[in-house]
Parts: sequence; structure tokens; C-alpha cells
Amino acid sequence: MNKESKLLDLNNEWVIENNKLVRQFKFKDFQETFMFMEKIAVLAEELRHHPQWTNTYNKLEIMLWTHEINGLSNLDFEMAKEINQIFDNSKKT
Repeated sequence: MNKESKLLDLNNEWVIENNKLVRQFKFKDFQETFMFMEKIAVLAEELRHHPQWTNTYNKLEIMLWTHEINGLSNLDFEMAKEINQIFDNSKKT
């Protein structure tokens, strides 16, 4: 399966830019944003795969790619899927 079809498996919030998966998130406030980031940090340690991210108050941009191959791997798409689930679950509480 190529990366374009894997992208279709994610929601339409993720895009591929410069051979990286990128998604923007917006939250109510900084605390909500930071709590979301904490959950992703736990996931990143479990998967041993760490995102690049930028946070400004209630906005978060996440970039995923595999450094060893300087491109996208299955792990990036798996992590994006997990991040989507964390985000969806955080909106239910």
C-alpha cells in the first residue's frame, strides 16, 4: 500500500508536506493542549517513535516521519492513527 492510500485511511486532517505527515490541532486552552501532548508523549515512548511538534498556547502542530529513512514509514501512519484516537477520546471527556 502506498503512502497516498495510507493517508486516506487517516482522517482528512492529516496532510503530507515535504515527505512528512502533518496535522494541526486547536484546543480550548494551554492546559488542554498540554494534557493532549502528555498522552502523545506516553505513546511516543511506547512506540519508540517521537514526533516533532510546535505548540503555541492552544495550537499544536505535529509532524511525523522516520529519521532513519528520511521519509514516511508504516510506523508514522500507525502513530498518526493512534494520535487521532487520543484526540477523539479527549473530546468525549
